[in-house]
Amino acid sequence: MDEPTPNQNGENDAEIKPRAEASPIAPPIGFTRPEDEKPLAVPLTERRAHESIFWIERVLIEPNPYQPRREFDPKALEDLAESLKTHGMLQPILVSRVEIETPRGWETRYQLIAGERRWRAAGLANMEQIPVIIKKEPTNRMKLELALIENVQREDLNAIDRAKAFRQLIDDFKLMQREVAERIGKSREMVANSLRLLSLPPDMQEALSRGEIAEGHARAILMAGDNPELQRQLFNEIVTYKLNVREAENAARRISGKTLTPRRRLGSSGDPETQDWQTRLQEMFGTKVQVQKVGDRGKIVIEFYSDEELRGIIDKVLRDRGAL
Repeated sequence: MDEPTPNQNGENDAEIKPRAEASPIAPPIGFTRPEDEKPLAVPLTERRAHESIFWIERVLIEPNPYQPRREFDPKALEDLAESLKTHGMLQPILVSRVEIETPRGWETRYQLIAGERRWRAAGLANMEQIPVIIKKEPTNRMKLELALIENVQREDLNAIDRAKAFRQLIDDFKLMQREVAERIGKSREMVANSLRLLSLPPDMQEALSRGEIAEGHARAILMAGDNPELQRQLFNEIVTYKLNVREAENAARRISGKTLTPRRRLGSSGDPETQDWQTRLQEMFGTKVQVQKVGDRGKIVIEFYSDEELRGIIDKVLRDRGAL
């Protein structure tokens, strides 16, 4: 099956053989790709334009099976479709070429990597052809990473879909939390906190996905620890009394008995030496560390969110005992 050639001004829609190299045309409008040696988390607007745009039939494109986003707002899609009818698609989508076997032989299709929202809206706008950039031989991990980066940078993902995408990168592609954070341009703590949301009961995760509670509410529920009854009590209070995040955090402390007296507050500003040690320990272990002092006594609490992180902390302690 033939593949369309680059079209710069909507004219001269000649076709070339599927594996022919694209000839250079004007830089893509609003979308470029990173240099190979740059991290994937480089913002889209900062990437260099050196890939050609092709116009291909929309029906030849199929969804990305690694798309982390599970829900698309119908009203937002309708609004985008109206914009496409008026202004056209100003930013091409990113696809990969796939070969499928049919009764007529092998045929070329295209699989979305990034831009599914625009692709769906193009269908509502009855666009027959849409502009694309074809990524050569992307890996499955790259498909997930690029789709995740696009959604995270634009804040399009809900908190649960984002956490599930992080979990997939870790479980399916054997990445560490630090590596996930580097690829999306976020902190490791942000990734770890997102993953903790997946420990909530399914109905609470669903409430977070639907926007019935905020991510701050979910973190407050997690303050109740691993006690399902306390989590359920706090969740019901948040929903019934429409608590804001601060009220939910106070309720979590009350329910779980974690309200701290001023004497027991950790790393207080009046103890700069303790704060300094706490900061250095956090930098050393790459996770949250609490230095709890009461008078001359206390303890150090190092948080971890997976067996992998625990092993990393233990290895760090045994290997770098003189690092401080």
